Amino acid sequence: MLTLGIVNTYDKIKIHEAHYRSIARAAPIAYAYGFNLMLFDYPFKMNAEDLVTFVKDKTTIGGSGKYLAQLFSAGRFFAFDLPEKGFQPQFGSPVVTTSHPDKKKEIHIPALVEQIIRKKSFLFLIGLGHKGLGPDLFQIAQYHLDITSKGVSLETCTAIGAVPAVISGGMEGMKNKNQICH
Repeated sequence: MLTLGIVNTYDKIKIHEAHYRSIARAAPIAYAYGFNLMLFDYPFKMNAEDLVTFVKDKTTIGGSGKYLAQLFSAGRFFAFDLPEKGFQPQFGSPVVTTSHPDKKKEIHIPALVEQIIRKKSFLFLIGLGHKGLGPDLFQIAQYHLDITSKGVSLETCTAIGAVPAVISGGMEGMKNKNQICH
């Protein structure tokens, strides 16, 4: 299981356009690449089902919430407070996405893809807001991933698209390589 986890570091009290637009943008990406979508610390005081309706009413992005509704119906959309001591294990090993990975925790795309093919689950954390992910998440996360492999910092919505696309491309490449070798 692969999960795209968006961590709100923007504003935890007031709802801004950036909040629901990020959800609307992430949903079709998660849907297209077979990822779950999980939100952390968003300022909405509603359950996931009500949040789907709210986003559908607020924007035309992502097919006016079509893909978010499909993720929810399939049990693949979640909204939680950010856990203090660790993430729910059923969503896999937490991976911080960053342009400055700790070398001791850094995982490269080929090694990550190898583990995914072996059915290991991962929760990819992406920060929403100019502050990025907090230092506590860097400590909690088992792995750090620079999706560009070049230390290039990506804006939130760019990262939301790049992480699943690069991983899916790596998986396809690995499958094709294995087919050629056999």
